[in-house]
Amino acid sequence: MKQAQFTIGVFGIILNSAGNILLCHRTDIDFWNLPGGGVDTHETPWNAVLREIKEETGLEAKVNRLLGVYSKPDVNDLVFLFLCEPIGGKLTLSEESDQLEYFSIDKLPTNLIPNHLERIQDFIQASELILKEQTK
Repeated sequence: MKQAQFTIGVFGIILNSAGNILLCHRTDIDFWNLPGGGVDTHETPWNAVLREIKEETGLEAKVNRLLGVYSKPDVNDLVFLFLCEPIGGKLTLSEESDQLEYFSIDKLPTNLIPNHLERIQDFIQASELILKEQTK
C-alpha cells in the first residue's frame, strides 16, 4: 500500500474589535483571501499560520483555537483553519498582499477565493451555534 503524501496549508481568521474579518488582496491575481499559506518542512501548522500572518500582514498574532480541518483529496491537500488574535505589529503590505482590509461578514468582497468564503461561512455558523449554547 502506497503511503499518502499531503501538502499542508494554514489560514487564520483575524477579527477586529467590531467583529470584522481581515482579508488580504493578492498581488498575483485579483482575489481576496484569508492570511495564510503553506507549512514548511519541520514546522507545525500553528507556527506556520503565525509566520504566514506576519509575512502577509505585518501583524504578530497568537492562535486562539483550531476552527477546522479541510481536505482536498484530489490534490492530497490538507488545510488547517485557526482563529487568531493580533498581539503586536501593524498592518503592512507585502510582496503577497497589495491591500489589507477588515470586512464586515455581510459585506465580503465578491472576488473572495471560494474556498475561503466557505471557511468564513463555517466560522460564522459555528460562532452562532456557540452563542446559542451560551445563552441557554
